[in-house]
Amino acid sequence: MLDPTPPTASTAFATSTASTAPSGLPDASAVLAPSSGGRRTVAVAFRVLVVLTAVTGIVLDTIASHDPGRLFSYFTIQSNILLALVFAWSAHRAWTGRPALSPRITGAALLYICITGLVFHFVLSNDSSGFSMTSHRTPLETAASQLLHTVTPLAAVLDWLVLTTPGAFPLRYAWQWLAYPVLYLPFALVRGALLAPGTNGRYPYPFLDVDLHGYAGVATNAVVFALAFYVLALALVLLDRIRPHLRGPRSRMPSTNSGPH
Repeated sequence: MLDPTPPTASTAFATSTASTAPSGLPDASAVLAPSSGGRRTVAVAFRVLVVLTAVTGIVLDTIASHDPGRLFSYFTIQSNILLALVFAWSAHRAWTGRPALSPRITGAALLYICITGLVFHFVLSNDSSGFSMTSHRTPLETAASQLLHTVTPLAAVLDWLVLTTPGAFPLRYAWQWLAYPVLYLPFALVRGALLAPGTNGRYPYPFLDVDLHGYAGVATNAVVFALAFYVLALALVLLDRIRPHLRGPRSRMPSTNSGPH
């Protein structure tokens, strides 16, 4: 999701200067220069493939669903839409040789899709979790579920590990990234309150179901999940600092442009 080229000697001074800017914010373009040649082509092709995978999963789910409003209320769909947008934007910038996207944006998309995959496989598909949503699925629904809950999360992690430069996530990003998951709670509760009692899918997930747990129970579940998501965000920041830099072919060129934050 970030441009995979590390800083060269010609950009060392710019990197040092950016890190001490009065704003205190790191300049992603000063740290990560756009790649060229084969490595850039691989990054673009892979990210386009991830975009197509996410879009395919959403389209299949939409075809199989009889309630698009309910479908697009799921965190799964929303996080995959965000991932597709970020990867498409990132692929475009890599293809045109522009600086990488801010790691604040790419890291957020990575965290949200990881939440999607982990919650699905360890909570919603786990009969012993108390919040399982296991039910009979048509072949179309099964294919969509695998694309959106398994393939895109694994692809996003692979892109992060192989096609990005380590050390781009400051510690403060961990709590900043939680804004969307935290705001998802009032969205789900307000939507449920506006629907008539007994409506199928009134609340998108069992742990947010007020009819089952009451508002106090839902609040407790939300705190537990929020803490788990924060731990996951911290883990991504830590792993990003200690993971090795997988260098590709000698196809590097310095950047003189600044990317958005």
